[in-house]
Amino acid sequence: VSVYLSEIATPGKKGFYTSWQSASQQVAIVFAALIGYALNETLGHDEIAEWGWRIPFFIGCMIIPLIFVLRRSLQETEAFLQRKHRPDTREILSTIAKNWRIITAGTLLVAMTTTTFYFITVYTPTYGRAVLHLSARDSLLVTMLVGISNFIWLPIGGAISDRIGRRPVLMGITLLALLTTWPVMHWLTAAPDFTRMTLVLLWFSFFFGMYNGAMVAALTEVMPVYVRTVGFSLAFSLATAIFGGLTPAISTALVEITGDKSSPGWWLMCAALCGLAATAMLFVRLGRGYQPAEIPR
Repeated sequence: VSVYLSEIATPGKKGFYTSWQSASQQVAIVFAALIGYALNETLGHDEIAEWGWRIPFFIGCMIIPLIFVLRRSLQETEAFLQRKHRPDTREILSTIAKNWRIITAGTLLVAMTTTTFYFITVYTPTYGRAVLHLSARDSLLVTMLVGISNFIWLPIGGAISDRIGRRPVLMGITLLALLTTWPVMHWLTAAPDFTRMTLVLLWFSFFFGMYNGAMVAALTEVMPVYVRTVGFSLAFSLATAIFGGLTPAISTALVEITGDKSSPGWWLMCAALCGLAATAMLFVRLGRGYQPAEIPR
């Protein structure tokens, strides 16, 4: 979807266009939090454990027919139709192998996004209840507010990157994350309550929205056009599996091993460092010998 949006984007608005793929996901986050909040308020713990947990899955399945309708109605982009040669699987794999540096850097570039996203959405309810000992109601409410915040910041981040370039946004946000993550996590865990948790996670939401708004467009731009979809998907999937998917487990392990409730902040800082290194690699080092089309400077 991100690659499709990048190819239909009007000149100078690729960051804004591609940001809406992630922004649309935030609608699902808010809706899921609302469902969880409603179930928590109307059903008891035993009822949720026995049958109530099936309700969100049933509601989610209702959108499947619409997805098929949308997919069939979409037209191929002009950039795709202009490609005279359609590479086969062997050619694609060979090209990926030759561009492994870009794939690796792309994976590290996405690490900041997936780690922050999983922390402020997937891990938040568990962190709020099990670590900070806040109520399930408060944790779900914070998740909903985070989804709304993400929805606001994502297109803003994309639009700003269209105006000033991807690199300043990516480097600025990763540096800000490295400098502030530990202090705000320490402040949160020193006296945890609903207000502090909301403020801290909204701060991380700002990181996610601004960074991801610029990152998605940047990732589509550094990938060679003939393997753009595969390269983008591979980098994003690897980052999600290695960094994002492991965020809840690693965060929980850090708290248990260190006994420090703010220790998940170190994992977030690690992801920010990966994003900073990848930005430098893609826009400085690779930029000298590899000049993909439409890469903002």
